Amino acid sequence: MSSTALSPDLPVSSGEIQAIDIGRVEEIERKHALLVEYLRLNNFDALLIQHPANYAWLTAGGTNIREAGGEPIAAILVTAEARVVLCNNVDSGQIFDLDLMGLGFLLKERPWTEDRFVLLNDVCRGRRTACDIEFPETINVSKNLQPFRMHLAEEELKRLRELGMEVSHSLEATGRNFFPGASEAEIAGHLAHRLMKNKIQPVRIQVMADGQGWRYRHWGYGEDRVERHCVISVIGRRHGLHVGASRTVCLGTPSAELEKVHEIATLVQSTGIYFSRPGWEFDETWRRVARIYEKFGVPDEWRSAEQAQLMGYQSNERNLVPGFGLKLEQGNIVHWHPSVRSSKVGDSFLITETGIENLTPVENWPVISVSVKGSKVDRPGILIRKDSTQ
Repeated sequence: MSSTALSPDLPVSSGEIQAIDIGRVEEIERKHALLVEYLRLNNFDALLIQHPANYAWLTAGGTNIREAGGEPIAAILVTAEARVVLCNNVDSGQIFDLDLMGLGFLLKERPWTEDRFVLLNDVCRGRRTACDIEFPETINVSKNLQPFRMHLAEEELKRLRELGMEVSHSLEATGRNFFPGASEAEIAGHLAHRLMKNKIQPVRIQVMADGQGWRYRHWGYGEDRVERHCVISVIGRRHGLHVGASRTVCLGTPSAELEKVHEIATLVQSTGIYFSRPGWEFDETWRRVARIYEKFGVPDEWRSAEQAQLMGYQSNERNLVPGFGLKLEQGNIVHWHPSVRSSKVGDSFLITETGIENLTPVENWPVISVSVKGSKVDRPGILIRKDSTQ
């Protein structure tokens, strides 16, 4: 009789046995120790983690959602002694077999027929419990947990660099290869395909054809076809971490207007990059950025859309806005994405002790060099394709 995958007599394939990642174990233990100290200092008995960003941070890249934007299917109760995953009997096997095996987590599960909030309420009862969202009988400490997420360790930076390279590769490959006359939605689909092949979740995709972004800065994609040029932007997530980037493609010779606005947006971004320095108040950086808008005759263009944001375990940890009073820190991830009329430029950067590191560097794309205070800043140019539809 032939064997099947469900046969209990089959030996376990070595390919099905998860090798324990010692580096990940150490990372999780270090993060648990930070949370235990936080609980001690604030006189809490436990911390209930439900928000996907905090879950991904603590588990070093795990996920507690089934699909983008979905409701959490698992939570973690953190105490001084343990990390306990709370979920139903349907999800527990997959969570541990694929995500958490051998990483020091315990499990408390209930039947899928029981509302998951019953289990969460049960474990919190009788404890002074903090929580990362609003939840009955707990104290919301979400703002206090954000700094934990935003100070990335070297293991996390390695994952982030790999993510940035693959997002940039997928974005540029899409820009080089879509068919002239393709719709925005078709191009978005090609980009999503490239990302998902590498287990990157497309959190946001924008394809703005022929000046679409001038009218709608937050445009996603639609049925309009690319006849002359387009901006393609993406935010991708893997292992809970996010990066964002944008590239501009022109079918045939770009117009003087497109070249002009792309140049201004690039100068704005280059200035922001150069002056994103550890220890600087963002307002100091912003004053220099605002001068570029004024110098090139578009002083109010920045009011049309956000300019930059901090990212990490969330695609937008904080918007960087004038007057916010935020101090930039070493280890911050900044997504600079200024837009000017029909142009948008974007890349993600790591603020380091000695400067700024591009996490989404150009791989196979035209580059233009901008001089800021005598320093050369290389930025993506406009890809000019000869297969014009005109």
